[in-house]
Amino acid sequence: MRNLAIALMIMLGTAAAAEQDINRLYAHENRVLSSIPEDMVARYMERPGVDVTYSRDWLAAQSAQTGGKQWRCLAEALYHEARGESVKGQFAVAEVILNRVDSARFPDSICGVVHQGTGRKYQCQFTYTCDGYSDRINEKRAFERAGKVAYLMVKGAKRQLTDGATHYHTKAVRPKWSRTFARTTTIGVHHFYRMPTRISSN
Repeated sequence: MRNLAIALMIMLGTAAAAEQDINRLYAHENRVLSSIPEDMVARYMERPGVDVTYSRDWLAAQSAQTGGKQWRCLAEALYHEARGESVKGQFAVAEVILNRVDSARFPDSICGVVHQGTGRKYQCQFTYTCDGYSDRINEKRAFERAGKVAYLMVKGAKRQLTDGATHYHTKAVRPKWSRTFARTTTIGVHHFYRMPTRISSN
């Protein structure tokens, strides 16, 4: 009986200590949130809800945008991989990159996805990062368009064009994987594909 009482006292003491830790954590969190300006908190809390119209005129009417490192990686990828495509085609390529970010089979950041395999000639995921040619941005207006698409996608524009595609290629080539992956759509000069679902064996 005495041992039971001791065990009960220890458990109550541990629970009280845990509750104190939680209360301290909440107090710290409230202090930090209170120090952030209200308009900034509102921006963080608002849902993107980005509506997009896939037309050149609509995109041209949007203000030029910039962003951080992840935005830049996406904008550069769209510029080099799809600047000759329609607006819809550029959004579709952006979907593939973001679908890869969300997949456990690829790196978990835009820059990680875009530069996967970079450094080994023709062994990268996006050819422009390993083909030996300059990655210089020479067409300012084309990059501005790509930057707008990248901004909208990073902000949360719906991915409704490629049905979850994680791969694409131009009609001019036919990579081996395209024979086993499910083609989801064709937009402009690109075919889009979704990887087969892995079934784990137990």
